[in-house]
Amino acid sequence: MQYRVMTADPLPQLRKLCLALPETTERLSHGEPTWFVRDRKTFVTYAHHHHDDRLGFWCAAPPGVQEELAAEEPARFFRPPYVGHRGWLGVYLDVELEWAEIGEIVEEAYRMVAPKTLLAQLDTAPAPPHE
Repeated sequence: MQYRVMTADPLPQLRKLCLALPETTERLSHGEPTWFVRDRKTFVTYAHHHHDDRLGFWCAAPPGVQEELAAEEPARFFRPPYVGHRGWLGVYLDVELEWAEIGEIVEEAYRMVAPKTLLAQLDTAPAPPHE
């Protein structure tokens, strides 16, 4: 997979996906935009603060997903520092993106940390836009 030249900042689209989920808030954490469920539990954090020439995000993931995706597609997925040992998934944003897939990854991250009441609300609401 080829790196792509960043022609548009992916942050607005990532923000849109995260904030479409019930009771999600955004604030800076460690200098980066981070999304929380009920202002307490992190489920996605933008990852550009290491300035390692790679742009991405880190998110909660079901057991085994990080290992599987990072092994199958290392150009798109990785084990992030600090939270990788807890199974979090790193997703590069400097490759060709399929926003529908990114939306699914973001929603799964949300499902990993959201309480049952919010999951029930999510399951009965119309699907968030995955552009």
